[in-house]
Amino acid sequence: MKKLLAGTALALTAMSGAAFADGHAISACLITKTDTNPFFVKMREGAKEKADELGINLLTFAGKVDGDHETQVAAIETCIADGAKGILLTASDTSSIVPAVQQARDAGLLVIALDTPLNPIDAADATFATDNFLAGELIGAWAAASLGEAAADAKIAMLDLAVSQPTVGVLRDQGFLQGFGIELGDPNKWGDEDDPRIVGNDVTQGNEEGGRRAMENLLAQDPMINVVYTINEPAAAGAYEALKSIGRENDVLIVSVDGGCPGVQNVADGVIGATSQQYPLLMASKGIEAISTWAKDGAKPEPTPGKDFFDTGVALVTDQAVDGVESISVEEGKNLCWG
Repeated sequence: MKKLLAGTALALTAMSGAAFADGHAISACLITKTDTNPFFVKMREGAKEKADELGINLLTFAGKVDGDHETQVAAIETCIADGAKGILLTASDTSSIVPAVQQARDAGLLVIALDTPLNPIDAADATFATDNFLAGELIGAWAAASLGEAAADAKIAMLDLAVSQPTVGVLRDQGFLQGFGIELGDPNKWGDEDDPRIVGNDVTQGNEEGGRRAMENLLAQDPMINVVYTINEPAAAGAYEALKSIGRENDVLIVSVDGGCPGVQNVADGVIGATSQQYPLLMASKGIEAISTWAKDGAKPEPTPGKDFFDTGVALVTDQAVDGVESISVEEGKNLCWG
C-alpha cells in the first residue's frame, strides 16, 4: 500500500496487520534512510515479519536518498499523529533529528535507533546496532595483517559516507584506522588524522556511483593507492570499477562493511578482500519486540552489558584468514547474508 502525504514526498512503503481502524491494535513505525539499499530492505523484512507474528500494525517510511533528513522528520510527525506506540529509526542526520525524536518521546512513543546511534546516543530510548567501531577495527586489523611489513608504507584511500559527523560512517572509519595501527585524531570525526599513509578521504553517499567517483578523485591525488577502506559494499563495488578502468583491480586491497549477499559474493570473487557482516533483520525484529513490550507494560530495553547500546553482533567474512583476527568463511557468510 502507498500513500502520499500532503505537502511532502513521504512514501508509505508498507503496511502489515489489521487497519488502524482497530483502536486496540498496537502500531509501530520503521523509518529508514532509503528503501533501496539492501540493508534497509532486509531491515524492513525483519520488522514486518516480527510485526505480523505479534499482530502489530507496521508503517514503514524512507527518505528519497541517503541524507534526506526532512522526510524523516515528516515521518516522525506522521507516526505521532497516527498514535503509534513506537518508532524504529535509522537517522540520516543524527543531531538534527533529535528535536523531532524528543517530540515523539514526549508524546509517549518509544524511540529506538537502529544501526545508527543518535547524537547524543541517549536522545533515543535505546539503540539496537552493530558495534560499528568494531566492524571497522576488524577490517583494519585484517588489512594490516594481510599486508604484513608492507603496511608501514601503505597508501590508503578512505571512502566515507557523507560529510555529516558523527555518524555510523565515522565509527567505521575510525575503527578501520585504529585496527590498521594509525593514531586517531578526534574519534568523533574523520579526516583529521596526520598519518602520511592516508592519501585522503572522499564521500560516496553509500552507493556504487559514489564509490566510483570518490575512488577516481583519490586516484587523481595518488595513482599508487594500494589499500581502500569503504563505508559499505556498494561503495566498494564502485571503487573496484574505478580501479579496473586503469588496470589496477588486482593489486589493491579493498575492505568494507555490511555483509549483504552481493557483498559476500564480491569477497568470493576477489573484488573485496574482507567485509564485516552485520545483521539488520535481527536489529529490526528485536526492535519490534521491544515496542510490543513497551506497549504492554512500559518496560524499556536494556543495553548489552558494558555498552550503551544493544549489540546485534558482527563477524569478519573472508577466505584469507590471518592470525590474531577472528573471522568466518565466505561460505558461512553466505549462509548469514541478506539482500
